[in-house]
Amino acid sequence: MPADRRAHPFMPNSVPAIKAELMAALGIESIDELFGQIPHDHRLRKPLELPPALSSEAALSRHMNQLLNQNRSAAEVSSFLGGGCWQHYVPAICDELARRSEFLTPVWGTPSSDLGRNQSWFEFTSQLGELLDLDLVALPVYSWGCAAGHAIRMASRLTGRHKVLVPRHMDPERRAVIETYCEPVEMPSHIAVVEVDADPATGTLSLDDLNAKLDGQTAAVYFENPAYLGTIEAGAHAIAKAARAHGAETIAGVDPISLGLLSPPSTYGADLVVGSIQPLGIHMYAGGGLGGFIASRDEPRYAHEYPALMVSMAETTHDEAVFSLALMHQCSYGSREDGKDWTGNSTYLYTIVAAAYMALLGPAGFRELGELIVRQAHYAAGLIDAIDGVRVTPGKGFFKEFVVNFDDAGKTVSEVNAALLERDIFGGIDLSTHFPEFGQSALYCVTEVHSENELERLAGALAEVTQ
Repeated sequence: MPADRRAHPFMPNSVPAIKAELMAALGIESIDELFGQIPHDHRLRKPLELPPALSSEAALSRHMNQLLNQNRSAAEVSSFLGGGCWQHYVPAICDELARRSEFLTPVWGTPSSDLGRNQSWFEFTSQLGELLDLDLVALPVYSWGCAAGHAIRMASRLTGRHKVLVPRHMDPERRAVIETYCEPVEMPSHIAVVEVDADPATGTLSLDDLNAKLDGQTAAVYFENPAYLGTIEAGAHAIAKAARAHGAETIAGVDPISLGLLSPPSTYGADLVVGSIQPLGIHMYAGGGLGGFIASRDEPRYAHEYPALMVSMAETTHDEAVFSLALMHQCSYGSREDGKDWTGNSTYLYTIVAAAYMALLGPAGFRELGELIVRQAHYAAGLIDAIDGVRVTPGKGFFKEFVVNFDDAGKTVSEVNAALLERDIFGGIDLSTHFPEFGQSALYCVTEVHSENELERLAGALAEVTQ
């Protein structure tokens, strides 16, 4: 039999006899009937050209290694990429715990398969709640963008309104996810996404533009602190106050690593808080969710709008603590399409890792780590800003990430990054496509993994490639 007609060795349902049995059980004549609800103009109109099926595990392993070897990873070169997936140090204990069978195998199963999983989930939510200074924390959803999308929909249900204000300068990928959650304009639950400009002098949210766009239709104001471009939102109190004056919810997006130094969002009036758990001991994975959290005050009006899983604790008559899922009926696991929103379980194992990471650092560790990151990032920014034709903006008041402009050097970010790669350096994220107002600028990220020698090598390489 020709190789391209074999049943796929790793997909049992690709065997023709099994396919026929499945179709008979469903009462259909062809696979196409399963896709009848998809309009014809949305379907592929030509055969999908796929390579022959790989007939053995050895062949598959060889093929995958050949593909992976075409890449260059941050383990091989110096990386200054960030923007939502950051290179932080992952303690060995995080990986060790994640691989333990009592966590790895029952990450999602029945109560009888829970070998400490629920307690670990509770520890995760408790520790993150302590870091955020909030009492209600859900198990993580797929990503920061998904968490923000869920929170915006929660705010819309709470207020009965259908408009959200978001920063003009935010992660394009996160913005796209939010747009998806807010649905097309043709949908009855569509939420209009309106941009708020930044103050050109500081890079922070423009309070004048915010106040001009706030009205009685605004369900929520979403902002980030630190912002996507690394700036610290000094006007956070004023943003929350303005939103509250118009009856809107305040949603803050935060990097949890920054909370060793910055005040938690609850202190400046955030109602809902979202962010990524990837900095909390999660490796930089591609092609999968990195974990996004949602948190709020422990108030019924918020608790009853969560679409994600919650974990609670109770005491038995034998004075034993027991841990179990709560508010199950609100999510899609408990009520399917009648739940508050759709959610998924792709990141629950990461809660074990994040709980271990937070316990390992403790309050003092978070503070020391935050101080180290700020010190290293500002040291790097100072070295880069001293290069002729290169500018760092805004130049101060940032955490971990900062913008580097190459206009005066007459170089494009693409040219700079290509030259840096020849020197085994991943340069910053090119901002010129999504934010043309910045000219030829890139977003650079510096964390605790970067030594001073590495930062000096980056500055030296930039000086060479921009002259």
